[in-house]
Amino acid sequence: MKRSILFILSVLLTAGTLKAQNVRFPTSGVIEFEKSINMYALIKKNSESAQSNYMRDYLDNYKKSNPQFKILKSTLLFSTEKSLYTPQIPAERNTSFFDDLSTEQPNIIFTDLKNNTSITQKKIYEETFLVKDSTRKINWKLTSEVRTIAGYDCRRANAIILDSIYVVAFYTDKIPVSGGPESFSGLPGMILGVALPHENITWFAKSVTDKTVPAEEFKAPVKGKATDHKGLVKTINDALKSWGTYAQTALKAFML
Repeated sequence: MKRSILFILSVLLTAGTLKAQNVRFPTSGVIEFEKSINMYALIKKNSESAQSNYMRDYLDNYKKSNPQFKILKSTLLFSTEKSLYTPQIPAERNTSFFDDLSTEQPNIIFTDLKNNTSITQKKIYEETFLVKDSTRKINWKLTSEVRTIAGYDCRRANAIILDSIYVVAFYTDKIPVSGGPESFSGLPGMILGVALPHENITWFAKSVTDKTVPAEEFKAPVKGKATDHKGLVKTINDALKSWGTYAQTALKAFML
C-alpha cells in the first residue's frame, strides 16, 4: 500500500514537472484585438453636452437601426524588439451622421520597443500625419485584481492619460513583451485588455498566436505629413479654434 501511494505521488510529481516545462512564454507572435464602442452611451453623452433636441432625436433613430456596440478589429505583431499595430478595414463602412474619431481606428503604429520610440500614421479626416516620437510615458499603478483574457491570467493596472482620461489595463507577464494595442505600453508584460470607462471604449485580445514573425513584416508606415507629438497637438489646436467647448474633447479623441 505504501509503495502504491509513493508510486502515485511520483507519477503526479513527474506530470506536474513536465507540464511546467511545457509552459511557453511567447516572445513573438500575433494578437487579434477587438475595439468595442458603446455608441448609445457616446451619442447620449454628446447630445447632453450639446443640449440639442436634434441629437436626442438622432439617438432615438440610431437605436432603431444600429446595435449598441460598434466592433472594430485590429492586429498586433510583436517580438522582443518591435511591434506593429494595424487596424483591419471593415467590410462595410458605417455612414452614420455621428462623426467622432474615437469611434474609428485611425492609427497604424510601429513601435521600437528597444529604443522606446514609435512611428504613427494617423488619419484625421482628410489629412494623414506621420508622427515620429518617443513612446507615450504612462504612470501605471498596479493592483491585485486578476482576470483571464484570451487564455492568459492578466493583472490590472490603472492610469490617467492626456491629463484626464482614466485607463484600466490588463497585462500578462506570461508574454514578456512590454507592448499592447494602440499606444498603450509600459507594463511588465503584454497588455491584452484596455478600458476607457468614461469614454465608453474597450480593446480586448480575442486570440494570441505564438509564432515567429519574420522581421520584414514589421514595416513602419511611411505616408503622411511628418511631425512629432508636440507639432501634431499644435496643428490640431490651430484647426479647432472655432470648435468652442468641444475642441478639447475632439483633441483627446485625435490623440488617443
